[in-house]
Amino acid sequence: MKRATRLSASAHASQTHRAIEYIGLRVAVTRSPSKERIGISGVVVDETKNTFVIEKDDGKEVTVPKQSSSFRFKEGGKAFDVDGSDIAFRPEDRPKKTR
Repeated sequence: MKRATRLSASAHASQTHRAIEYIGLRVAVTRSPSKERIGISGVVVDETKNTFVIEKDDGKEVTVPKQSSSFRFKEGGKAFDVDGSDIAFRPEDRPKKTR
Protein backbone atom coordinates (compact mmCIF):
# COMPACT_ATOMS: atom_id res chain seq x y z
CA MET A 1 0.00 0.00 0.00
CA LYS A 2 2.86 2.40 0.69
CA ARG A 3 4.13 1.98 -2.86
CA ALA A 4 0.78 3.13 -4.26
CA THR A 5 0.92 6.19 -2.02
CA ARG A 6 4.36 7.14 -3.35
CA LEU A 7 3.23 6.69 -6.93
CA SER A 8 0.13 8.76 -6.26
CA ALA A 9 2.20 11.60 -4.82
CA SER A 10 4.47 11.54 -7.87
CA ALA A 11 1.50 11.43 -10.22
CA HIS A 12 -0.09 14.33 -8.33
CA ALA A 13 3.04 16.47 -8.77
CA SER A 14 3.11 15.70 -12.48
CA GLN A 15 -0.57 16.54 -12.86
CA THR A 16 -0.12 19.78 -10.93
CA HIS A 17 2.45 20.95 -13.47
CA ARG A 18 0.10 19.97 -16.28
CA ALA A 19 -2.73 22.00 -14.79
CA ILE A 20 -1.07 25.38 -14.36
CA GLU A 21 -1.13 28.36 -16.70
CA TYR A 22 2.33 28.82 -18.23
CA ILE A 23 1.73 32.18 -19.94
CA GLY A 24 3.40 34.87 -17.84
CA LEU A 25 5.89 32.55 -16.12
CA ARG A 26 9.66 32.89 -16.40
CA VAL A 27 11.14 29.94 -18.27
CA ALA A 28 14.48 28.57 -19.43
CA VAL A 29 15.01 25.83 -22.01
CA THR A 30 17.11 23.12 -20.34
CA ARG A 31 17.00 20.41 -23.03
CA SER A 32 16.39 20.57 -26.76
CA PRO A 33 17.47 18.67 -29.87
CA SER A 34 18.59 22.08 -31.18
CA LYS A 35 21.65 23.22 -29.22
CA GLU A 36 20.87 26.84 -30.14
CA ARG A 37 17.68 26.68 -28.05
CA ILE A 38 19.30 25.39 -24.86
CA GLY A 39 19.63 28.29 -22.45
CA ILE A 40 16.97 30.47 -24.04
CA SER A 41 15.16 32.21 -21.21
CA GLY A 42 12.47 34.81 -20.76
CA VAL A 43 8.72 34.95 -20.24
CA VAL A 44 6.15 32.68 -21.88
CA VAL A 45 3.90 35.00 -23.94
CA ASP A 46 1.94 32.39 -25.90
CA GLU A 47 1.35 28.65 -25.98
CA THR A 48 -0.03 26.24 -28.54
CA LYS A 49 -0.44 22.47 -28.50
CA ASN A 50 3.15 21.98 -29.64
CA THR A 51 5.04 25.19 -28.81
CA PHE A 52 5.84 27.93 -26.34
CA VAL A 53 6.53 31.47 -27.53
CA ILE A 54 9.15 32.96 -25.22
CA GLU A 55 9.91 36.68 -25.08
CA LYS A 56 13.59 36.98 -24.28
CA ASP A 57 14.95 39.77 -22.10
CA ASP A 58 16.01 41.69 -25.23
CA GLY A 59 12.37 41.75 -26.41
CA LYS A 60 12.77 39.20 -29.21
CA GLU A 61 10.27 36.36 -29.39
CA VAL A 62 11.39 32.78 -29.97
CA THR A 63 9.15 29.79 -30.66
CA VAL A 64 10.31 26.58 -28.98
CA PRO A 65 8.75 23.16 -29.65
CA LYS A 66 7.54 21.28 -26.57
CA GLN A 67 8.32 17.79 -27.92
CA SER A 68 11.86 16.64 -27.10
CA SER A 69 12.47 19.74 -24.95
CA SER A 70 12.57 20.34 -21.21
CA PHE A 71 11.83 23.58 -19.43
CA ARG A 72 12.57 25.10 -16.03
CA PHE A 73 9.77 27.40 -14.89
CA LYS A 74 9.89 29.90 -12.04
CA GLU A 75 6.78 30.84 -10.13
CA GLY A 76 6.68 32.73 -6.86
CA GLY A 77 10.32 32.10 -5.99
CA LYS A 78 10.06 28.38 -6.71
CA ALA A 79 11.43 26.56 -9.74
CA PHE A 80 10.18 23.35 -11.30
CA ASP A 81 11.16 21.32 -14.35
CA VAL A 82 8.72 20.06 -16.96
CA ASP A 83 9.26 17.68 -19.87
CA GLY A 84 7.58 19.32 -22.85
CA SER A 85 6.25 15.98 -24.07
CA ASP A 86 4.15 15.76 -20.89
CA ILE A 87 2.32 18.99 -21.72
CA ALA A 88 2.06 18.71 -25.51
CA PHE A 89 -1.66 19.36 -25.79
CA ARG A 90 -3.80 22.45 -26.24
CA PRO A 91 -3.80 24.75 -23.19
CA GLU A 92 -7.61 24.83 -23.21
CA ASP A 93 -7.63 21.02 -22.89
CA ARG A 94 -5.34 21.06 -19.86
CA PRO A 95 -8.06 20.84 -17.17
CA LYS A 96 -9.55 17.78 -18.92
CA LYS A 97 -6.17 16.01 -19.10
CA THR A 98 -5.46 16.36 -15.38
CA ARG A 99 -8.58 14.60 -14.11
